[in-house]
Amino acid sequence: MSEVPQPPQRRRAQTSTRDLERYASLFAERTTVMRSSAMRDLMAITARPEVISLAGGLPDTSTFPPQTFAAQMTRIAQESAAEALQYGPTEGFEETKDCILEVMAAEGMLPDPEDIIVTTGGQQAIDLVCKTLVDPGDVVICEAPTYPGAVPVFCSYQADVIQIECDEDGMRIDELEALLEKLRGEGRRPKFIYSVPTFQNPAGVTMSLERRRRLVELARMHELLVVEDNPYGLLRYGGEALPPLYQLDGGDFVIYIGTFSKILSPGIRLGWAVAPPPVMEKIVLGKQAADLCTSTLTQYFVREYFAEGRWRSYVEDLVEIYRARRDTMLAALEEHFPAEATWTEPHGGLFIWATLPEYIDTGDLLAKALRADVAFVPGQAAYVGERGHNSMRLNFSGVDEDEIREGIRRIGKVIADQVDLYGALTGEQRLPPRAPAAPDPGADVLPFRKVSEG
Repeated sequence: MSEVPQPPQRRRAQTSTRDLERYASLFAERTTVMRSSAMRDLMAITARPEVISLAGGLPDTSTFPPQTFAAQMTRIAQESAAEALQYGPTEGFEETKDCILEVMAAEGMLPDPEDIIVTTGGQQAIDLVCKTLVDPGDVVICEAPTYPGAVPVFCSYQADVIQIECDEDGMRIDELEALLEKLRGEGRRPKFIYSVPTFQNPAGVTMSLERRRRLVELARMHELLVVEDNPYGLLRYGGEALPPLYQLDGGDFVIYIGTFSKILSPGIRLGWAVAPPPVMEKIVLGKQAADLCTSTLTQYFVREYFAEGRWRSYVEDLVEIYRARRDTMLAALEEHFPAEATWTEPHGGLFIWATLPEYIDTGDLLAKALRADVAFVPGQAAYVGERGHNSMRLNFSGVDEDEIREGIRRIGKVIADQVDLYGALTGEQRLPPRAPAAPDPGADVLPFRKVSEG
């Protein structure tokens, strides 16, 4: 009688040390520095219906009208099925680029379509930039904190990542200038500077116009590339719009990354990059090796959606929904977080960055919060080193206002328990809780220091 094969789950459970050693010598060196994505690690847990997730950067896809989706997909099936199910050009369809040009024009940018490549989400664009530019040991500069999804990419390509502190005006350009001078003295030239200048992920802050101009000047002066990641620019709830770095630079030294994930749907996995022609040529080669082309079917979906001419009104609807949720979270933080805590008040985007007393580790706090069926992203995920241990990223776009209030209440209770325990162990008296108050839209409560750069 032949032996019945074991299911993969059982084989994994019985994996021995010898089995692991069998493969260890085959792994590439880069696997030793690869880091998992904090958001992806939480997906399996936060998918449970009882868990209130304030962790992922999730747009509310329930706001997209199902009848619109059905009509568009039906139209594709009836009129373009064969083409939509076929391979497409690596750079993306011209019709998709037309949609991208429309989105970028809404923020004052007019790139050459030949400088655009359609990618499998903005995340792939970050990966392709690193694949194109970074050798092991090369310097990459980014903000502190930075987008948690970029950290694993930089680590995978074995970059030497140096982070520049932020305050309420974004990246500290005075610190950047000093770093560039130091690196030049060492004979090292950074491959690029990565920034999310508008409604930064995770901090929610926006780089000032003065700093944007100076950053572009430094890029020209040192002939450095700046990678501008701009997923949230159209999700503005207050304040005045500022020109993107790409607009200020004209596309000579700025590589621009955009995505449809936050203004349409992350499930379609469509993003894009705009780069100078010599850089774009190499990016295209990198994408050909990665996946040949971005999904043809979803590119057709975007084309049909934009043909209806309602995308701006849909984004405006999202802005109103997210503004109310942001305000709800700010009010809940004021009510349930301890007086020692501080947080940002973003004028757009999807995130609030909260900072707790130094003695609280949000990595440990997350484990306790998950037992209370609520999740957030620990701050250390936004750093390459050991910083950020007492901070957290909170998302307000993915759940409704009632869940936001309850989620913050649960996190606040876990924090209060930690504060009380610390007080009992040290004898230090806890500060009185905050008095509940409505948020002031004009005030920014920030864990960053205001620094003059004059």
